[in-house]
Amino acid sequence: MSGESWNERGPVAESAAPIPEVTDRAAWQAHLDELLVREKAHTREGDAIAVARRRLPMVEVDPSIPVTGEHGRVPLVEVFEGRRQLIVYFHMWHNGKPARDQCSGCTFCNGQVSDLSYLHSRDVTFATFSEGPYEESARYREFMGYPMPWYSVEPSRDALVAGRWFGMIVCYLRDGERVFETYWATGRATEAMGSVYGLLDMTVYGRQETFEDSPPGWPQFWRNTGEQWRINGRPTAQWERFAAGISDHLGVSRS
Repeated sequence: MSGESWNERGPVAESAAPIPEVTDRAAWQAHLDELLVREKAHTREGDAIAVARRRLPMVEVDPSIPVTGEHGRVPLVEVFEGRRQLIVYFHMWHNGKPARDQCSGCTFCNGQVSDLSYLHSRDVTFATFSEGPYEESARYREFMGYPMPWYSVEPSRDALVAGRWFGMIVCYLRDGERVFETYWATGRATEAMGSVYGLLDMTVYGRQETFEDSPPGWPQFWRNTGEQWRINGRPTAQWERFAAGISDHLGVSRS
């Protein structure tokens, strides 16, 4: 794919998209300086929101709620791995479906969490709670090469989800043997899990998704219906692994 742009229909010719107005470096820098004022205000507001988040109250949850991981069924408190804090991504699952039919949004979010050492250095464990059965969904983790601990919450879904839905981030705090929920978020808040959208937002064509307010003619190939995370019927992140010969067989029939 080197040197080409891609959408769900294949490569896009370089000349197909318009380009911004060209100016000299001094004028260009003046525009950047104006934008920097807004960017700094945005950063400070994000800091202020984080201040408020750290002062939220919390709710206690049962530390004995069972989940199933590579060592069998364990209580929620063991997922912390002895650390004080825990961040969990709740991964949607379609039982009995092959890898290509699994949730593209969850694949996009979960796949961007690659180096756990920085979280561990802050006494934080990151784990994934899958909606599906352990043996089946753990094969997906292996296929995708995810580094984080993986658990099935199939027997405890209602207790952990508590009226919410999969595709969310939940933060927990452990105080001895007691466990508390301190924060949860879903939707676009899950963009915090990775750098892809932040990097794309810095580029001239942005995310190339249909919701964006871009100049006329700017490429916008991706509809915000889940298709923005898929190419040719398969979650985008799967293609390189599939092409490398890594088996995507989950122990289920291929449809």
